[in-house]
Amino acid sequence: MIIVIAPENDVPNEIEILNQLFQEGLEYYHLRKPNKDYKAHCDYLNKIDKQYHNKIIVHFHHELINDFDLKGIHFQEQKRIDNIDNPGRYFKNLNLFGKTISSSFHELKDLEDCYFEFDYHLLSPVFSSISKEGYSGRGFDVNGIDKIIIGMGGVSVDNLSDFDTLGFNGVGVLGGIWNSDTPVAVFKKMKLHFK
Repeated sequence: MIIVIAPENDVPNEIEILNQLFQEGLEYYHLRKPNKDYKAHCDYLNKIDKQYHNKIIVHFHHELINDFDLKGIHFQEQKRIDNIDNPGRYFKNLNLFGKTISSSFHELKDLEDCYFEFDYHLLSPVFSSISKEGYSGRGFDVNGIDKIIIGMGGVSVDNLSDFDTLGFNGVGVLGGIWNSDTPVAVFKKMKLHFK
């Protein structure tokens, strides 16, 4: 399983590259644009070919799920902490039938102890980050944890088997794709690994 995370700030030809990634089989795109307001998120989504909207998971403005045919919503760590104790109230006005719900974790114990059944969990940083300086890898080993866990941090074509060895069900990649001169080619190589 490969999740591509949006670059925080727009990059040249981003939508064009994204549509190519979808054409190559990208199934999970995490739209994480903290500096964009609701309208800017709508504008961004409207630039993406509609047939791919059902592969997009939003980190911010979860109510977008009511206006677009999206794949799901994602809780960043603090938002999960603030809302998941009373999920009924939070989810009440969201059309989540058949949608995915995921969350970010930065401590293995928090992930293990989380009682809410997320469809999958992002755990980082496994290895030192490509996109964030000073974000050192912690080499989390998740073998033996009965949850779907996606490893993030320092993901590259060269270390995918290391994520397998550590027990991850897939990877979440940001810098490994968006900092590359050939993002689509890199994605295709990663996809071959997970076939």
